[in-house]
Amino acid sequence: MHPAERANLRSGTAAEDGEWRLPGKDYENTRYVRLADIRPDNVQRLQLAWSQKLGTERGAEAAPLVVRDTLYVVTPYPNHLLAFDLTAGGRLKWQYTPPVVPAAKGVACCDVVNRGAAFYDEKIFFNTLDAQTVAVDARTGAERWRVKLGEITRGETMTMAPLVVNGVVLVGNSGGELGVRGWLTALAADTGQMRWRAWSTGPDQDVLIGSEFTPHYESERGRDLGVSTWPMDQWQIGGGTVWGFVSYDPELDLIYYGTANPGPWNHDARPGDNKWTAGIFARRPQSGSAVWFYQWSPHDVFDHDGVNENVLLDMAIAGQPRKVLAHADRNGYVYILDRTNGEVLSASPFVPISASTGVDLKTGRLKLVPAMIPRLGTTVRDVCPSAPGAKDWQPMAFSQNTGLLYIPHQNLCMDIEDTDANYIAGTPYLGSNARYKPGPGGFRGFFTAWDPAHGRSVWVLHEKFPVWSGALATSGDVVFYGTMDGWFKALDAHSGKELWRFKTGSGIISQPISYRGPDGKQYVAVLDGVGGWAGTALAGNLDTRDQSGALGFANPMADLKQVTKKGGTLYVFALP
Repeated sequence: MHPAERANLRSGTAAEDGEWRLPGKDYENTRYVRLADIRPDNVQRLQLAWSQKLGTERGAEAAPLVVRDTLYVVTPYPNHLLAFDLTAGGRLKWQYTPPVVPAAKGVACCDVVNRGAAFYDEKIFFNTLDAQTVAVDARTGAERWRVKLGEITRGETMTMAPLVVNGVVLVGNSGGELGVRGWLTALAADTGQMRWRAWSTGPDQDVLIGSEFTPHYESERGRDLGVSTWPMDQWQIGGGTVWGFVSYDPELDLIYYGTANPGPWNHDARPGDNKWTAGIFARRPQSGSAVWFYQWSPHDVFDHDGVNENVLLDMAIAGQPRKVLAHADRNGYVYILDRTNGEVLSASPFVPISASTGVDLKTGRLKLVPAMIPRLGTTVRDVCPSAPGAKDWQPMAFSQNTGLLYIPHQNLCMDIEDTDANYIAGTPYLGSNARYKPGPGGFRGFFTAWDPAHGRSVWVLHEKFPVWSGALATSGDVVFYGTMDGWFKALDAHSGKELWRFKTGSGIISQPISYRGPDGKQYVAVLDGVGGWAGTALAGNLDTRDQSGALGFANPMADLKQVTKKGGTLYVFALP
């Protein structure tokens, strides 16, 4: 990209402080640090500075936090919060373990993961698998408050990383595969008291839709669409859970977050657009009032959800500055939306797609291929992308130096057949049999550098397994990510050339970070611990001869156990 074009593509991140206090580094979710000690010409000298065991062996998806001289990690179940002293070589300062109900393990759909924490007002905030939100004193590890927000008997769990905006803690629920009704909840940071709850389905008063709601597209306008776009009372068990990342624009005073799939997977059980699932909301953080909504996948038929992170950028469109957000969706398209109103400015494919032919920019509607839509009692073959999508939750990064997005994702297709679905609270509510398989080319993972200004890839790397880790970009023009077979890699941000790799004890599905230590040096940290949906078969000791196991993921991951094993370790790297 020409330097003049890069100058027109910026995020609004604050000045670099060398810390990592929010799940995505900043409110814009860029996962970019303005630290340049580690560069392409010296990254090959990177070495392990210290490491610590996490005390767990399930899927570790979190990003560590760094505040002053302490590094914090939230583990998968049982959700330990660990504090490590950066002035003492990573010595454990303290450990906080909340009282988590063990039965939550049997309710979690896709491993017992946790995606991290947030720091605000000298407290660390995180969620537990059994649907509690906790605030812990960042200095001492003492519990400040703990509130129960959901019921595992209904199938509700919590796996997302909170975001704190001006004293409001934003958290959401998981469980769309169990007939859970989704919500985003705001809590007071000082007391844990509920400020508001915005449901993803139901009447406008539940969804917090009022006079300020002005969506761009006609299909999102109308009264009580969260009821009328569903049959009967199906919206009450209709999914739309909120387990991805939240972004915030302080100037517009809007939060942005995605809603997950409608339930059940069998779409014949829920004719209609199924508002407000598989889309994105813009809301006021203090009141929860909805300002606009856009639905990536109306009447989602492939479990493509809509929870993937939204990266906030300022860029020139047709020569005019626009406030936009970038979103790489499971349906296979990288979207650029005007974040003031939800208008789709572009939607470009970033993987091979057979399920749809594009997005109609006039109506905002995804154009499905009728022959690829699942049917009851008939197997539809070679649907691309598969249910886990072109990219699932694993977050991309944006570099202000290159103007590129760095997207970790997968190359999977599927054979799928719809079946009858019966709702029983707290049990799987699917109505579908799916089997995933490698996409075109036979490999299962991509790591893509994407030019959001022109809607095209700049370079693409292939990986044997899905790239289920997050990405990290640095102003030293080095990009980091991890692989499911246990390699932590550093690439040249411009060319994609691999510059360095380190073999970890287990596969990597976490979110790497970088920070400046008390000694002034730049460090890079990552967790290993294979698992998550992609690694559930290994982490959960499933029999991979059942190709429908792990909601279809057992089939393409049967060979993972040959190249890695369970684990759970924090690794911290630095130049000598």
